[in-house]
Amino acid sequence: MTVVTTGAILAGGRSTRFGDADKSVARIAGVPMVRRVADRLAGTDDPVPPGADRASGGDAVVDELAVNCRPDQRDAIAEALSGVPLPVRWAIDEEPDLGPLAGIGNACRAATEPYAAVVACDMPFVDPAFLAAMRETVAESGAEAAVPRLEDRWYQTTQAVYAAESAAEACQRALDRGDRKVLALVDQVDAVVVDDEAIRSLTAELTFTNVNTRPELDEAERAVAAAADAA
Repeated sequence: MTVVTTGAILAGGRSTRFGDADKSVARIAGVPMVRRVADRLAGTDDPVPPGADRASGGDAVVDELAVNCRPDQRDAIAEALSGVPLPVRWAIDEEPDLGPLAGIGNACRAATEPYAAVVACDMPFVDPAFLAAMRETVAESGAEAAVPRLEDRWYQTTQAVYAAESAAEACQRALDRGDRKVLALVDQVDAVVVDDEAIRSLTAELTFTNVNTRPELDEAERAVAAAADAA
């Protein structure tokens, strides 16, 4: 099946819980975190669950990347992504610090494909097969988004699939009226909610793991090492 999806990686946050470093390029087992996300979308990462086979099997789930970041991050992230086997487009925040809603909007605006599989740069265990399943949900239903929501949890807006043009417009409308809440996007598009039962039938909760702190980085290192030992 032809892949018609942009992989939109959000990296423009300030990493305030991570210390004085940019977590997007912090290394997990020697690989910058943003590169791990990109490699999983490209099918060239280590065979780490969930979706280990798809993540390491050379079967890309997107055909380009759109990386959202601040201007001061671009050089370091470009170096981290050097050699990634996908075209890389840049979605630079002209006005930084407007939050993930603006990041999603900028990334979707930069996308050249109809759908954008949005992933935060601090989700190094994103399951590419899960993204592919959500893309099919959007395409087959005619909806404008597929957004996961675990039981009793927030919407996972930064690991979701959007119709790129509709999402970009919805984000801009919210920002124009001064609303920076990322849920403003979900409220303004025709979204299919991927509920807890569906999520657990397709992937594992680990796909949503965020690495926000140094201890969480250490934990991610251990997970990668354990997967390597198992392989």
